[in-house]
Amino acid sequence: MPGPVPGIQVLRTCIKKRRGWPGQKEGMKTDLFNFDLPADRIALRPAIPRDSARLLVVKPGEAPELADRSIGDLPDLLRAGDCLVVNDSKVIAARLTGRRIGRGSNDPSIEATVHKRLDGSRWRAFVRPAKKLEAGDTLRFGTEGKVCFLGELDAQVLQKDEGGEVTLSFSFHGPVLDQAIGERGEMPLPPYIASRRPPDDQDRVDYQTLFAHEEGSVAAPTAGLHFTDRLLGRLNERGIGLHKVTLHVGAGTFLPVKADDTEGHHMHAEFGTVSAQTAAALNAARTKGGRIVAVGSTALRLLESAAKDDGALQAFSAETAIFITPGYKFRAVDLMLTNFHLPRSTLFMLVAAFSGLATMKRAYAHAIEAGYRFYSYGDACLLYPQT
Repeated sequence: MPGPVPGIQVLRTCIKKRRGWPGQKEGMKTDLFNFDLPADRIALRPAIPRDSARLLVVKPGEAPELADRSIGDLPDLLRAGDCLVVNDSKVIAARLTGRRIGRGSNDPSIEATVHKRLDGSRWRAFVRPAKKLEAGDTLRFGTEGKVCFLGELDAQVLQKDEGGEVTLSFSFHGPVLDQAIGERGEMPLPPYIASRRPPDDQDRVDYQTLFAHEEGSVAAPTAGLHFTDRLLGRLNERGIGLHKVTLHVGAGTFLPVKADDTEGHHMHAEFGTVSAQTAAALNAARTKGGRIVAVGSTALRLLESAAKDDGALQAFSAETAIFITPGYKFRAVDLMLTNFHLPRSTLFMLVAAFSGLATMKRAYAHAIEAGYRFYSYGDACLLYPQT
């Protein structure tokens, strides 16, 4: 789980947030990032094997180049000396189902998605239906533990905020609490999947990347879901490097942009770490002509947060709330591997910033027409930057 945040890093991140990110525009109408997607294009299960997913290669220009490939072609699309950067955060079984207790015989069912640990027993969580809860209420998640000493998992609502977010204080602490949540929780599938089928045991495997190691995410860094041991072997044979960073993806990634203008959207902060060793290795690779390939929006956002004005990476251990929209000047990333994203989402805004809004709208229209599978369990695209 994320540890204490060094004060100097928080200060640096906040200063950047106040003054704006390089080249960032003041605001854009959210409707610019809208598009229509047929429901049958949303993937409910991943491709098998994972590296058999389709890959749309997108090269911006007056007439964007769009090439239909597969994830298995990635070693041939990259060059020796390039470096892939993956997010090694591990998804926790963060979605808990229980009921409010203590206020009568008709206590309602409650769903809570824990998304940010505050200390050994307290978590921030999104709850539904929030209108049924008040500060001081007690929630009970499950009545039987798989380990006898766990018993029932109770939590008290310490604080209730707007937007269905609460602070919960659990009856267990530390590793015992982690185990209790893991036993009772479900994988927090995105709403566009969970609304069409319930999570199951297969999702505990499918919704976790090959690199998952550091527990703390409530959403998978989905571009990493496409990798297999076979693919990693081929990339290594081609002389393509692999480096790991950690960004714990929060439930804010599920939140739609409700504001009419991008300037009115609040990004939830997420904790990330880039080690000094990884920063030095990526800087050295770039000096030799290698390209930095961010595997997913989480890796990209973290690298850009860790980059100095000249593009050199430095060690980073802090929360970041970087919000990338068209006009942003990328400093640390040369290529991007990413899945297809929701309309009007911060993630589609990010890829529009990277490759150009007109290019990405054309690419998505092609993907829809060609039958690509969208979102977390869907296909991917390899994006080149706009010049």
